[in-house]
Amino acid sequence: MVEAVTPPSRGFGAAGAQFEMRHVRKAFGGTVALDGVDLAVRGGEVCALVGQNGAGKSTLMSILAGAITPDGGTMTLNGSPYAPRDPREARQAGVAMIYQELSLAPHLSVMDNIALGVEPRRGAFGALGIVHRDTVRRSARAALEQLAQPDIPLDAPVGELSPAVQQLVEIARALAFGCRVLVLDEPTSSLAHGDARKLFDLIGTLKKQGLAIVYISHFIEEVTQVSDRFVVLRDGRNAGQGTTTVASRDEIVRLMVGRELEDLYPRGPRAIGDPLLTLDGLEARRLSAASFTLHRGEILGIAGLLGAGRTRLLRGLFGLDAVTRGSVKLGPHAGPRSPADWWRHGMGMLSEDRTSEGLATKLNIADNMTITRLEGPARGFFVSPSRQRQSARAWMARLDIRATSPTQEVSRLSGGNQQKIALARLLHHDVDVLVLDEPTRGIDVGSKAQIYKLIGELVSRDRKAVLIVSSYFPELLALCDRIAVMSRGRLGEARPASEWTEHTLVLEASR
Repeated sequence: MVEAVTPPSRGFGAAGAQFEMRHVRKAFGGTVALDGVDLAVRGGEVCALVGQNGAGKSTLMSILAGAITPDGGTMTLNGSPYAPRDPREARQAGVAMIYQELSLAPHLSVMDNIALGVEPRRGAFGALGIVHRDTVRRSARAALEQLAQPDIPLDAPVGELSPAVQQLVEIARALAFGCRVLVLDEPTSSLAHGDARKLFDLIGTLKKQGLAIVYISHFIEEVTQVSDRFVVLRDGRNAGQGTTTVASRDEIVRLMVGRELEDLYPRGPRAIGDPLLTLDGLEARRLSAASFTLHRGEILGIAGLLGAGRTRLLRGLFGLDAVTRGSVKLGPHAGPRSPADWWRHGMGMLSEDRTSEGLATKLNIADNMTITRLEGPARGFFVSPSRQRQSARAWMARLDIRATSPTQEVSRLSGGNQQKIALARLLHHDVDVLVLDEPTRGIDVGSKAQIYKLIGELVSRDRKAVLIVSSYFPELLALCDRIAVMSRGRLGEARPASEWTEHTLVLEASR
């Protein structure tokens, strides 16, 4: 149990700290997530918390936000002892965490979501009293005005709003609790470029209001833009810290991975072969006729901004969404067909939403890896768990998946390890065409380097074909042989990657 004490006069950023955590420890079974971590952030400061997946960032912040009970260590808030028993108690103390997956009630209105948990009531029965609707409206409007967002409609159902506006509503909800410490966990993972810039401006506003802000991100470019200081965790320990304006990107990455990252985008020899996947005039709701050809030994990238229709295109070609016209041809097999058909004929898809669609998070690693092809571990009509585990161990070793065993539940792993498991399923199935929707979203730079290397090997050595959608244009430019840009549901012509720059991709995607 955490022990609350008075803050020391000296320590890891302790002077004038809004909150301080010292020697925090946490283990989950035999896995040590935090091994004596220190962190302190001042009011009016943005501190970036960075590290690879599994470094302990989210665990540390979940302890601060009252969602996880630590095994040891000390915490103070505004110089006073702090040991929240749950997230509600943490919020009442002024500490709020906005998770990557927002925790809003989509069927409720904006103002009801903002007031959720702190509804003003009248009557003699306390929490059972009648909610004072006028007060709810006034407090919700005040929270949105504090964010300089008075135009967000208070009566609109949250589920009908864009991801960017939903995020603002969750931040407003934190402010309605009297938030003084705000933790943002991968806040731009579902935002378009323009919305991300607006978020950075908002963070600047909250910083001027004196909030202590912790910013968790895998994008080093964002860290250098938005933070004053950075703290690096590696393997559950403090690996270093520094002033953002002084440190270089390479120095931060070196602290994260514990070594120099010589080549983030390794590229082997490419030999483009025969056509393998052909899309001819595919149309669907909010998707104009799309056509392209993907060859064996090739990586074809689709660039575009959020909402451009890239995911709709992939879901249509893979049979997840209905199409109104057009055809898909995979070798000698023509479609549209169901996802099961495409898996059987040698095409697999990695979803951008790994927690809701890409993985069965309550199942273990071995089940997730082998679920689409049980011929390997199966004997007759029965599945051999030992052969499942044997196959899973081989992929865990190749992809450097960090887990206690193949029987570990997927929900207990970091985002980067979960993404590798989803990718391992395609490798276990031995598909010829890999359809990858945002394969590196929400994972750290070290895991990205491993995935880039693997994709390169699949194309250069194993002669696979890869269709990749990404919002991160530098990785498309580095990985792909050709790139097509999607804008407003229309797919442009694929051109050699050497003919594009990040600037021209953004211009084309913004049309």
